[in-house]
Amino acid sequence: MLRFMPVGDSMTIGSAGEHTWRHRLWQLLRGTYDPAVTLVGPRETLYDQQTGAPTSLAYADPDPDFPRAHLAGWGEGWLHMAPLIGDAIRDCRPDVLLVSLGLIDLGFYTNAEQTAENVRAFITAARAADPCVRMVLLPVIPNVRAESDAPFADQVALFNVLLAKAVADLDEPRSPILLASPPPSYDIHVDTYDGTHPNASGEHRIAEAFAGAMREAWGIGQTCAARTV
Repeated sequence: MLRFMPVGDSMTIGSAGEHTWRHRLWQLLRGTYDPAVTLVGPRETLYDQQTGAPTSLAYADPDPDFPRAHLAGWGEGWLHMAPLIGDAIRDCRPDVLLVSLGLIDLGFYTNAEQTAENVRAFITAARAADPCVRMVLLPVIPNVRAESDAPFADQVALFNVLLAKAVADLDEPRSPILLASPPPSYDIHVDTYDGTHPNASGEHRIAEAFAGAMREAWGIGQTCAARTV
């Protein structure tokens, strides 16, 4: 069984009443690979916007087979996840990390260079826990703030360049790192409900960005006849 750990911020944990891109990806992988895939992680809840806490299990689809596990948090970024990833890997034993982080870092905590250093710290800690863990990293998708805040937009663009450099520098055969392409045709005015957080169409696009990267590089997500890995 392949074990995937979604790691992310508010776009990944999702809110009460949502499917989340995690659910969309699980459906994609289960439908095209085989049923022997699961999601793992130390957390299961959604964020409850009414109480301001990650305490909800009210997923839009109550499918009892959906593995809700993840390592994601509202307001958490590379800065917060780097110290947590080692224990999460040791406890949950993922084969692949699916990481969508950076927007909250750049918006509130660290500049592009500092955020890129936290990416490298995260990767180092992940490999210390499992030298063979695979990773798929999603670039930051600029949100509505980038439309009116040029310095912020510049920081997002710079970080994505530095993220690509980190992947190129740190990729290695026994623990490969993929840089996923941004979701094609992603439009924050169509694919989010507030300029940042994905709605149903955004969830599907983010899920396909991860699935497409793994399908192209590793054969994960292909039909049985086309599978190479």
